Amino acid sequence: KTPSQKEGSRMATLKTLVYLILYPGLLFIFFYSTFAEWYDRKLYARLQNRMGPTHTGRAGVLQPIADFIKLMSKEDIVPERADRGMFRALPAFGLAIVSAGMLLLPVWNYSLSIPSATSFSGDIIVLLYILSLPTFIFFLAGWSSTNLFSTVGATRVLTMLFGYEVPLFLTVLTPAILANSWRLAEIAAFYRQHPLLALLNIPAFIIALICVQAKLERTPFDIPHAETEIVGGTFTEYSGKKLALFRLMMDVELVVAAGLLATVFLGGFPGGLLPGLINFIIKTLFIIFLLSLLRATTSRIRVDQVISLSWRYLAPLAVLQLLVIILIKGLIS
Repeated sequence: KTPSQKEGSRMATLKTLVYLILYPGLLFIFFYSTFAEWYDRKLYARLQNRMGPTHTGRAGVLQPIADFIKLMSKEDIVPERADRGMFRALPAFGLAIVSAGMLLLPVWNYSLSIPSATSFSGDIIVLLYILSLPTFIFFLAGWSSTNLFSTVGATRVLTMLFGYEVPLFLTVLTPAILANSWRLAEIAAFYRQHPLLALLNIPAFIIALICVQAKLERTPFDIPHAETEIVGGTFTEYSGKKLALFRLMMDVELVVAAGLLATVFLGGFPGGLLPGLINFIIKTLFIIFLLSLLRATTSRIRVDQVISLSWRYLAPLAVLQLLVIILIKGLIS
C-alpha cells in the first residue's frame, strides 16, 4: 500500500472505533439514554405539578446513573424454580440487541451512494425487527421467572404485541414507500429535499407515536408491569444487576425508537459529527416530549382495550394512510 492508502486505512479504522465506542457507540448510548430517562421523568413530573429528580447532580440529572450504580451493587437473586440460564442471560442479551439497533440509525455523515455495514438498503426493516425483539425478551423474562405475577405480565406483553405491531410497521414504512427507498439515510435525505411531502406523513406520525408508546409499555399501555395489579409484572423477580440492565435496556429502546421516528418523519440528522449530534439530540428529545405528554395526560387501560384500539382504529387508519401515499406517489411520479 502507498502511504496515502495506509493513512486512509488508519483513518477508517479510527472512525470505526469512534463509531462503536464513543458516538453513537456504547459510551454515548449509556450516557444519552440515562439523560433521556432523566428528561422523561423530569418532564413527566412537571406536567403533573411535581418536582421529579432533584438531588443527584444539577436538577437531578445524574439520578438515573445513581440508580443504575445502586442496582448494580445490590444483591442479585435468582428464584429457586426459575430457568436459571435464561433468567441470567436475558438482561444482557436484550441490552445488546437494542444497542445494536442504535448503530443502524444514520446519525453520522452517511454517504448515500456507498452502502456500509450499518447503512444499507433494507436497514429500516432490520431496525424494525430489532425493535420487535425486546418484546420477546420481556415475555421470556417473565415466563422463565415462574412467578405468577411475572407470568401474567409476560402474557400481557405478548398479547399487546399482536395489537400495536402491525400499525407500527405500516406507518413507519409509509414514508419509505413515498421516498422509494428502504434505506434510512436515503429516506431522511428525501424528506430534507422535499419538506412539503413530509407533511403528508403527519397522520402516520401520530399513529406511530401511539404504537411506540405501547411498544415501550408506557402509560396508558403500562399493563404488563402494572404495580397496583401485578406487583411489578414481568420484572417482579428481577433485582440487582439484572434489573439494572433491564432498566438501561428500556432507556436505550426509548432513544432508538425516538431516533427511528425522527429519521423517517423529521428528516433525520443532517451534517457532520457535531451538527448531526445536535440534530439527533434536539429531534429525539422532541419525540420523547410528545411521548411524555401522552403519558401524563392518559391513564392505564385494559389489555383488551389495547387490542381493540389497535385493530379497530390504528390499523385501519394506517392502511388508509398507506393507500393515500401510494396514490400520491403514483400521481407525482
